[in-house]
Amino acid sequence: MTSGSEVPEHGGLPSSGYSTDSAPAGRRRAYWREALSRTFTDVDIVVPDDVYSGTIRTARLGRLQVVTVECDSLRAVRTPRLIARGTTENLIVRLQGKGVARLEQDAREAYLQAGEIVFYDMTRPHRMDFPDRHQTKSVLLPRRLLGLKESDLQRITATPIRTDTALGALVSPFLSRLADAAGSCPPHIGDLLARNAVDLITGLAHEQLGREPAATRGADRVMLLRMQAFVVRHLADPDLTPGVIARAHHISVRYVYKLFQQEDVTVGQWIQRRRLEECRRELARPEAARRTVAAVARRWGFTSAAHFSRVFQAAYGMSPREWRDVGGDGRPGGGYGLSTSRRAGVST
Repeated sequence: MTSGSEVPEHGGLPSSGYSTDSAPAGRRRAYWREALSRTFTDVDIVVPDDVYSGTIRTARLGRLQVVTVECDSLRAVRTPRLIARGTTENLIVRLQGKGVARLEQDAREAYLQAGEIVFYDMTRPHRMDFPDRHQTKSVLLPRRLLGLKESDLQRITATPIRTDTALGALVSPFLSRLADAAGSCPPHIGDLLARNAVDLITGLAHEQLGREPAATRGADRVMLLRMQAFVVRHLADPDLTPGVIARAHHISVRYVYKLFQQEDVTVGQWIQRRRLEECRRELARPEAARRTVAAVARRWGFTSAAHFSRVFQAAYGMSPREWRDVGGDGRPGGGYGLSTSRRAGVST
């Protein structure tokens, strides 16, 4: 959270967010209004007169911004005047985490309960009311990422996506966990999550438009992401197989293979790539000099040191021992001086 009482002057939201705890009591209300307006780009905020309490947490995932807000009652209005002076092209996908809300946009009115999702568009007027303390988790993304016509975008706003729909039941917990984990994701995981989030949000949009095939693809992407996250958590298990993945997700092994085909790899290849990436990172660390290559391989689920050495050499153009001895960069002692011939074989 910001450490001072002032909201940053310009340049957008800091990567960690805002807290009213950082503002003096006499300035807390004004600070909070400014923080919310800067977070969501030029909105008129009405908050209670008494002492206000609120936090905003933000994180970047690729081209997405993920924002969690927890605070007392408020009203937010985006007027034509504010739209005219701004440049944002963001669409917001908001999950109501706690409490209730009411959204007005495009001549529709939506009442949201906890767990429900709604779209709204920052390029057109809208109003949101939160009568009590609440929590929201939002994904801000450029509208063009959905590939929808303007008329389609106007059809999906202010229409709640309930948790009793097939896709809503999958996406609601996904967005919640995405917001919770976004700030601690390594860049390569963040990019993967961002791509999948866009696919899922696109699926939600198509479901709102009554286009079932896209909704089905969105549900498939949710399941694929869940399975990939399961694999990452269980890489160290040498018995991790398609059957284990299928049983953990109550689906058939055939369906597991079908979903992983979307990545243009087999299940086994995807698992092996993730294991190799973790081994490569560990071997590049200074403390790896105290570990044997075989120990690192076992730590990440490889049962044969010889097999590990072969697949590592094929993937990265050098043996695991060479990679460890040069500090993971192509020259003794560490750094980032990997030669052109070696660099071409290293996956990032």
